[in-house]
Amino acid sequence: MLRLFAGHPTAANLLMILLLALGLMAVPDIMRETFPQFSSSEIEVSVAYPGATPEDVEYSICQRLEDAIEGTSALKETQCESRESLARLTAEMAEEGDIGRFINDIKTAVDAINDFPEEAEQPIVKEKNRFDQVISLAVTAETSLPHLKHYAEDLKRRLQQIPGVALIDLQGFSDHQLRIELSLPLLRQHNLSLSDIASQISRQNIRLPAGQIETDRSTLLLRFDDQRETPDDLARLVIASSSAGAAIRLGDIAVITDRFEKDEEKVFFDGQPASILKISKSKSDDALDLLARIEAFVVAEQQRKPAGVSLTLTQDNTSLIKDRLSMLLKNGWQGFILVALTMWLFFSFRYAFWVSMGLPVSFLGTLFVMGLFGVSINMMTMVALLMAIGILMDDAIVIAESIAAHVQRGGSILNGAVEGVKRVGSGVLSSFLTTLCVFAGMAFLEGDMGKVLRFIPIVLIITLTVSLIEAFLILPGHLVHSLRKDGKQSDTKDPDEQKNNTPKDSVSKSRELRNGAQVQQSDLSVEPDLNEKQSLPFSFKARFQTAFEHFRTQHLVALVEWLIQWRYPFCGSVIGLLFLSLALPAGGVLKFAAFPNLDGNLAEARLLMPQGTPLSLTENVVQRIVGEAEAINRRLSAEQPEQQSLVEHLTVQYNQNADSYESGSHVATVRLDLLNSETRVTDIDDFINEWRQQVGDIPGVIAINFKQPTLGPAGRAIEIRLQHSDLDQLRQASWQLQHWLQRYEGVYDLIDDLRPGKEEVRVKLRPGADSFGVNSQMIATQLRAAFHGSTADEIQVGTETLELEVLLSKNDRSEMAKFRNFPIVLPDGNQIPLSTVAQLDLGRGVARINRIEGIRTLTLYGEVDSDITNTNELLQETRKEFLPDLLKQYPGLTVNLEGEAASSQETGSSILIGFGIGLLAVYIILSFQFRSYLEPFIVMLAIPLALIGVFWGHLIMGYDLSMPSMVGFVSLAGIVVNNSILLVQFIKWHQQQGYHIHAAAVLASRERFRAIFITTATTIAGLMPLLSETSLQAQILIPLVLSIVSGLLITTILVLLVIPALYCILDDFGLTSKLESIDSADEQNVSETGRIATDA
Repeated sequence: MLRLFAGHPTAANLLMILLLALGLMAVPDIMRETFPQFSSSEIEVSVAYPGATPEDVEYSICQRLEDAIEGTSALKETQCESRESLARLTAEMAEEGDIGRFINDIKTAVDAINDFPEEAEQPIVKEKNRFDQVISLAVTAETSLPHLKHYAEDLKRRLQQIPGVALIDLQGFSDHQLRIELSLPLLRQHNLSLSDIASQISRQNIRLPAGQIETDRSTLLLRFDDQRETPDDLARLVIASSSAGAAIRLGDIAVITDRFEKDEEKVFFDGQPASILKISKSKSDDALDLLARIEAFVVAEQQRKPAGVSLTLTQDNTSLIKDRLSMLLKNGWQGFILVALTMWLFFSFRYAFWVSMGLPVSFLGTLFVMGLFGVSINMMTMVALLMAIGILMDDAIVIAESIAAHVQRGGSILNGAVEGVKRVGSGVLSSFLTTLCVFAGMAFLEGDMGKVLRFIPIVLIITLTVSLIEAFLILPGHLVHSLRKDGKQSDTKDPDEQKNNTPKDSVSKSRELRNGAQVQQSDLSVEPDLNEKQSLPFSFKARFQTAFEHFRTQHLVALVEWLIQWRYPFCGSVIGLLFLSLALPAGGVLKFAAFPNLDGNLAEARLLMPQGTPLSLTENVVQRIVGEAEAINRRLSAEQPEQQSLVEHLTVQYNQNADSYESGSHVATVRLDLLNSETRVTDIDDFINEWRQQVGDIPGVIAINFKQPTLGPAGRAIEIRLQHSDLDQLRQASWQLQHWLQRYEGVYDLIDDLRPGKEEVRVKLRPGADSFGVNSQMIATQLRAAFHGSTADEIQVGTETLELEVLLSKNDRSEMAKFRNFPIVLPDGNQIPLSTVAQLDLGRGVARINRIEGIRTLTLYGEVDSDITNTNELLQETRKEFLPDLLKQYPGLTVNLEGEAASSQETGSSILIGFGIGLLAVYIILSFQFRSYLEPFIVMLAIPLALIGVFWGHLIMGYDLSMPSMVGFVSLAGIVVNNSILLVQFIKWHQQQGYHIHAAAVLASRERFRAIFITTATTIAGLMPLLSETSLQAQILIPLVLSIVSGLLITTILVLLVIPALYCILDDFGLTSKLESIDSADEQNVSETGRIATDA
């Protein structure tokens, strides 16, 4: 097949065109998203229990849910959150489970619970994280809030018709209701109760089909329609009659308002009341395609919207994808040009062009395979493609260089190409298999971070496989065509012409090698046009090649010979350098950070105040936060390109704080849409830090967390989980832990999730209360109806469902004295004050109770400024120096590190396991190829030597080690082994031909130097645009690229020097093996190589 594709006039081109065409056709169908998707593993069960305290929810809901699902197949962990009026249980599935069966088992178990409180609503069971938010649409209007909501609902309904829109969450409004607030004095005057009023409204507000009337001529539908849909209609409703017989209408004793249930449920966008429509896609939809359809819809809607309405797209989560795609395209063509220029230094333009064409061919072929297997274009797969720019040319370069050497020696171009491929084919294939083993071991990473990072080796495996096909089947044909066009050799030249000139005496070979015989430059690098030869670029090329060949045949040979002579101290010093390098992270000189921060376009201030704080106080604090943001924006906007506003949009949302897991008038979020990270000159962390400093400490505020919404899988810097059955013990342990962590400079926003709740009035029956004919159920029901309210009816108005909510007036619910005198209706219709039959005690519970695996759990959160303090060191010191004493002080307490620490530990462990398995597979392949147990270790020595470059490169460039650094090192391990394999193989070939071991080692280093230099130079050239990238989005890639570039630079030098010396040391002890046989073609090739002619 090799000879067929190399010699056929169209076969190579047809295969290339096929790969290019398949790739181009696949591109439009490949899904684009922010992060790669993986199957969901969590099920959420939520149960509403209106009016219940967190303790009530824990006892009545959470414990029953935990008992019900205990023992479910594939259940890994349960976490149940109890807060006011709501229980939310999350069940995590083990990796081996099936999500469809798992959710069915959970639903069956929950449906079997029959002892929930009567007031609890039906459980809702759903799969978590089924949708990904794409963008938000802000709607503002100069109209009333009900009219704004009506338009937003209509907009939502039409947006849902767009293909790809899976879910739209409309924010800014609570439930629309008609609230009926009753006057307590008037109720007493007319001897009425709230339940009487609610019952009357329910009985009289009716719309009901009543059958049909059949006449001789037609059938008439019969419908009773006396439904009241407006406050005025309800006010005319007759509720009772007075003692004088006059009708008592609802409007006589109640104030009826058309309103929204919660005052704090509101949003302001750029200072105006707004509705926010958060638009999400399903896991299988393309984010950028959906964004384009949404943008087209908004453009069309701008033409038909009512006057005074404004539509603005905001919170664009796809901006990172667009930025990364732009960077991929830019670095792709830059890398291609640099690779081609590097190749041109050694080969003719046409020859270099066809070698470089492997880059687009491999890329498009990879995209075809990605589309075939449903791999999306996302931030991680784009990282892999960016990495591939530098590393996928290795096989093509080795084959092209070998073909060049064989054709230069004379003979048929076709034969030279075929034999050139055969000469290095086994080594290239072994190199590919070893790289495949290393990457394959990384394709099964665990943990949330691992599930994201695993897509890098998967895509690299695909890319390298396509590249190997291109190098073996497409490239030789193109090179044969190129050489014939250049007219370098005749296809009729006798391939055995120089065979008899080969020296066979090993002594003469060694002497010839040491004397550094004059080397003739390869004709493949000479351009045919004489005018071009005289131009400056080609003059530079000629001087470069002369200098390169002089270094290769003189200085390199002398250096390798000298190092082989002093091989023991040299190898010892290299090992010493390796241990010194390993001491950098072990001694804390080189820090570790799990995942570099992504520089997004959103900044948030998340406000948390004590529960029960009035909305007016929360609004005052929000105004201060907004004011400082606007002041910073005015100052920094002057520094932006064309003095654009740094803050494009400002959103204030009350009743929301993603960090606190609470809702109410005491929480709010201020969100800023900043100028795109590729445009602005201000780093988002700098902006947030200044925002935090300017706002400062505000009395009465529990916490304000200034941050950008979490991007990526790493989790929070500090997330420590404490478990104990006693909430007081948990609270005290948390205080001590926070005090310890506050000692570290750079630690901020420390807060735990066990906080005081609202003040409570706890009502208990007095002894002897039963003599009045009352019981606990009677009093609790009347209090709930009066102060929580009861839904008298639900009516459908257009697309909205309105609740008719009946409760006491706000004035009657706002004073403790009135509460004590609240009239309890007795069975005989008489009334007595509440305080007569009940004891009232003031107290305070907790805002939220979290249970994990049935144990009460407190989680402490915090952030760390990585420029000041290293998170990993901080947590390690806490684990060793503080936690042992804390555990002794609080028996029964357990402490676990979660978040970034747990994620990086889990993923790091799986990286080590996968890497170890990969190395074992590499050893097996090399041992089989070299027929030796020890020689594979020589080849694999390049892997630990690469750590020298990785560690020192990070230290010199000022970067911490991170998970991307580790992935870069693993990728590097697959690259550096390739050069070592062929180098050892060449030593064995020359040794087989009779060279002394020292001469064979020196000759192999000299022969492989050009190929190793070219592959290293092209790899670095391909990655250099990334390493020098100044865009903020590239910061996550730089540690990864830095590992490859710095490690490759060091191993390129050390492989050429250390492996010959180490091989000679093994030979000193008789531990090397020789090739058992060598075919005639290889014998000729090896012999020709011994002439010190132009070669590899």
